[in-house]
Amino acid sequence: MKPTSTRLISLDALRGFTIAAMILVNYPGTWDHVYPSLLHASWNGLTMTDFIYPFFLFIVGVSIAFAYTKRLEGGFPKPEMYKKILIRSFKIFIVGVFLNLIPNFDFSDMRIAGVLQRIAVVFLACAFLFLNSDWKKQAFLAGGILLVYWLAMTLIPTPDEGVVMLEPGRNLAAWIDRILLPGKMWEGSWDPEGLFSTLPAIVTGILGMLAGQILLSNKNQHLKANYLMALGVPLVLLGLLWAQVFPINKHLWTSSFTLVTGGAAFIALGACYFLVDILGKQKGTSVGIIFGANAITVYVLADVLSLLFYGLEMGGQSLNVHFLNAFTGMGLSLKFASMLYALLFVAINFIPAYFLYRRKIFIKL
Repeated sequence: MKPTSTRLISLDALRGFTIAAMILVNYPGTWDHVYPSLLHASWNGLTMTDFIYPFFLFIVGVSIAFAYTKRLEGGFPKPEMYKKILIRSFKIFIVGVFLNLIPNFDFSDMRIAGVLQRIAVVFLACAFLFLNSDWKKQAFLAGGILLVYWLAMTLIPTPDEGVVMLEPGRNLAAWIDRILLPGKMWEGSWDPEGLFSTLPAIVTGILGMLAGQILLSNKNQHLKANYLMALGVPLVLLGLLWAQVFPINKHLWTSSFTLVTGGAAFIALGACYFLVDILGKQKGTSVGIIFGANAITVYVLADVLSLLFYGLEMGGQSLNVHFLNAFTGMGLSLKFASMLYALLFVAINFIPAYFLYRRKIFIKL
């Protein structure tokens, strides 16, 4: 089947809105007053916020399918593509480590794991896999990883405990990270972006690649949208069923979490593709497209800008507190004021994103 190379507005917009959502939940006016849906589940369970990161990894997978299908058809030599994949992965990883170091740059207390670091590893693994396998092998590998991860986490006793455990810091993934992961960990004795839990995160990227290959096929547009949404539903249901024996947990990136969020991403992409690319309902997509054009760059800028807004004091208080006080002074509740500040911070980050987009500057880490 000859794939199409037409760029999808829905994919570009979905990528951008996902980054905007990341910024929204990462930078509230105060962490003491946040709506529960804008927080990650404390351990087992799922909130709206827990969908954001897997959605981005899923989109990374879709983008790999589009980018490297085009390169393969253009006759690009694989060794050259391997080199560029390695370089890009390294750059994203190093930027992630840099963000962990600022503002103090204390190398003795450096955290190696992180959000961008996991994105780099998922991109590296998925890109190499895409260049050397077909969709059947990718799907088989994805299923195999989820099964092996489940069996390992639920059958192998945690060495420090002597029994199987799935508690914070007291599980096989945390133990492996304590042995193999250099540097400090986010939660002291464990890290939500650790080594072992990155394996099922790679599956999230593989699911995105499978979705991308559906969109690249020569099937009817309506059929593509139907396939995406129809595949998403059983993935969610299977994930919910699996959750009865392997709880939905973002911190461990459990197999059930992978399927529920991956299935939801299939449905969301299918719905966006149908509405935006098939029906042509593109009103409002420009904001997402602008954010998505330099997605990782905007994410990095938000982290850097947060140092100014949360760290710079004026009159004895940081900028975020000044904004929060102004909103509560209008009679708004603390939670609503905290969310309003987060929305304002998203809007502030839109300014450099818009500047880059207007000048056709696309920074590819």
